[in-house]
Amino acid sequence: MTTTQPAPGSQPAPGTTQAAAPGPIRTTVPLGSLPPREHLRPGRTTTVLDVVIPVYNEERDLEPCVRRLHDHLARTFPYGFRITIADNASTDTTPEVSARLDDEIPEVTAVRLEQKGRGRALRTVWTMSGAPVLAYMDVDLSTDLNALLPLVAPLISGHSDLAIGSRLARSSRVVRGPKREFISRGYNLILRGSLAARFSDAQCGFKAIRGDVAERLLPMVEDTGWFFDTEMLVLAERAGLRIHEVPVDWVDDPDSTVHIVKTATDDLKGVWRVGRALATGALPLDRLARPFGDDPRDRQLTGVPGGLARQLVGFCVVGALSTVAYLLLYSLFRLGVGPQLANALALLVSAFGNTAANRRLTFGVRGRDRAVRHQAQGLVVFAIGLALTSGSLAALNAAAGSPSHGTELAVLVAANLAATVLRFLLFRAWVFPGTASAPHEGNDPRSIR
Repeated sequence: MTTTQPAPGSQPAPGTTQAAAPGPIRTTVPLGSLPPREHLRPGRTTTVLDVVIPVYNEERDLEPCVRRLHDHLARTFPYGFRITIADNASTDTTPEVSARLDDEIPEVTAVRLEQKGRGRALRTVWTMSGAPVLAYMDVDLSTDLNALLPLVAPLISGHSDLAIGSRLARSSRVVRGPKREFISRGYNLILRGSLAARFSDAQCGFKAIRGDVAERLLPMVEDTGWFFDTEMLVLAERAGLRIHEVPVDWVDDPDSTVHIVKTATDDLKGVWRVGRALATGALPLDRLARPFGDDPRDRQLTGVPGGLARQLVGFCVVGALSTVAYLLLYSLFRLGVGPQLANALALLVSAFGNTAANRRLTFGVRGRDRAVRHQAQGLVVFAIGLALTSGSLAALNAAAGSPSHGTELAVLVAANLAATVLRFLLFRAWVFPGTASAPHEGNDPRSIR
């Protein structure tokens, strides 16, 4: 059955039906014969993989692509599958070709959207799909289909959250012109430099995501065009999700209809928008902070409070860096003011950075929610540390009269060690309570089903 996704505020066209979750598809191999995974929802679904092909005016290439993909999956894929054609408001005979393939092949479903945009098509189909693993590929099938099973296998097993094909991996075999090679590598260098992206190939039209991950991640992705999957990958990586990369064999399509200049311009605008959002903490990435499935960090160690070991390591790293910064600031301020004022100024400046770093790195709290409150509580902790270190300086001056600068630093190091232990206990018990074993509501991804 061909389904249509109407434009916002419009009514479905006569003779079509509004998009709904496609019905179950036959299973090539019974699920019971393969290792069961909780996210595969045994007994509830027979379609494990939904491969989306977004198209716009592809009347010539669509049918050969779908038939070749279907033949490959039927021969090699051990689970039930579906192929979904997402028509982006085509104006040629693409809708008719899609409808015919829908009628002739049981595993093919056609969806019509009345607005253009690859990202919009993927969001629509992935959102309405009930399959636990979702993928997409370009209609030109530039990527060798032998990479499809390696792409989705880590998602089916539960090992990874997203998977991408990479044309820039060392073992990939790629045939394409120098212009596209330069653009692709340049774009990925921009992503690495501006957004600190570590994945190797953002633009390859060969990606997959687990359904439970998409349910939480897609609402955060704003782009509806070509930047959609780049934004999705950047947010997933920043949230700590696991991205699996597969080297692919890829042959450039000389007849590609992609407008390079416009796409590059839109991508750069997207990079700026996402970078600004990440810098200001506007994205609620805490909802994705924990990978889905079996996470060894969720296991309780006998005799050790939940998360204590990891928090101690993070706190020690932040504390060491803060101490170095504090001592440098103290030495700098000491050039112009007395020891008490220099100590207070150095502690105050370093306290803001220390609280922010521990908030994110040690206790895993992201976003702007309660950030001001945490800084205010951090200042109280700072005041306690100030009283401890200032008292130590006062005691030193009373005992030694005019101690040397080196003696002052030695006393401050000892006082700061004591203040650091107290700071950790106060952070864990008062400023960021419950972040180890019972995350706050809204910070735990499992709480927003």
